[in-house]
Amino acid sequence: MCPYLVNYGLGAEVENAQGVLLNKSWYSTNQFLLEVIFHNRMKKYKCLTNDSSIASAIYVPFYAGLDVSRYLWGVKASIRDKSGFDLFNWLVQKPEWKKLWGRDHFFVAGRISWDFRRRTDNETDWGSKLRTMPESNNLSMLSIECSSWKNDYAIPYPTCFHPSKDSEVFEWQEKMRKQKRPYLFSFAGAPRPDLKDSVRGKIIEECQASKNICKLLECEYGVNGVITCDNPANVMKLFQNSVFCLQPAGDSYTRRSIFDSILAGCIPVFFHPGTAYAQYKWHLPKNYSKYSVFIPVRDIKDWKAGINKTLLRIPEDRVLYMREEVIRLIPRIIYADPRSKLETIEDAFDLAVKGILERIESVRRVIKEGKDPSIGFADEDNYRFTYSGYVGET
Repeated sequence: MCPYLVNYGLGAEVENAQGVLLNKSWYSTNQFLLEVIFHNRMKKYKCLTNDSSIASAIYVPFYAGLDVSRYLWGVKASIRDKSGFDLFNWLVQKPEWKKLWGRDHFFVAGRISWDFRRRTDNETDWGSKLRTMPESNNLSMLSIECSSWKNDYAIPYPTCFHPSKDSEVFEWQEKMRKQKRPYLFSFAGAPRPDLKDSVRGKIIEECQASKNICKLLECEYGVNGVITCDNPANVMKLFQNSVFCLQPAGDSYTRRSIFDSILAGCIPVFFHPGTAYAQYKWHLPKNYSKYSVFIPVRDIKDWKAGINKTLLRIPEDRVLYMREEVIRLIPRIIYADPRSKLETIEDAFDLAVKGILERIESVRRVIKEGKDPSIGFADEDNYRFTYSGYVGET
């Protein structure tokens, strides 16, 4: 991961060899570097205080994702858990913790929540126990994908666009509005033959069968051993030329491609509510039909998607409305360069901080009402990823 840590965690600058990118605000950002980028933004946050007695919230700059990623494969469970135990042994002794027993504390993880929710001590089970440790129940976590527990919150994956001033955002939005899009839909990704319920194979089949209206970018090793999809110019070129971008689940519910497509002004098409609707509630509209298309697929055996027919039935004025909504979302899903400051725009960092502060204030209100703040704070919500409860237009 070391090469990605340059430029405050943004990675190396990207040369705009294909003329696809607009300015020098593009970097080879690793999708798992959120915690580093967030920390560097937090260092410049305008409302920091050294007096914890007046702090609204306590940010814990623990790089949980970078820590656990060293030990995910072939390493003893006790080693995977050690840093988490050390963290909480230290935290619970601090006077800040005892103020609300950690319920005003939060940290940011650059990996999905499930990487920290191992429930057993079996050496073959995945991840660490960080989020199943008793003290962790009182702590909120912001990560690129949340679990079904109520003290986990999803915030956007980092894209490769990190503007340093407002004008760069506005200029990029205008470029996406004027972009000609010759393909009806596209997909960037690789098959998942080992995942028996993955719809990716079906999506690739439909795209290949729709040659004139679909464009496929297979994420494979190219020149010099570089994966084609790791070059933001390749991904942006594909999505800028597409009206709709197909977003099936990745190795987990979510994938960074969701935010790449929004950044390119390409309307995302989802197949499961856990990919976006149940996740990024501080950053994406509650009414999913304003900015996306939902093709529910409960089981690969029942695949009847007919993607091209489904998308062709959407009226042109509706497509234009959704695209404009997607373009308006761009500031909300990007992380500005930590070395600068946007003046009039709230980016993904700003919305995440605002969201967690509101969450903590709600805990304080519960306490003022004489109620127990632990009730419901870290409960599991078994309905979070079901097909009900999401708002769309009929």
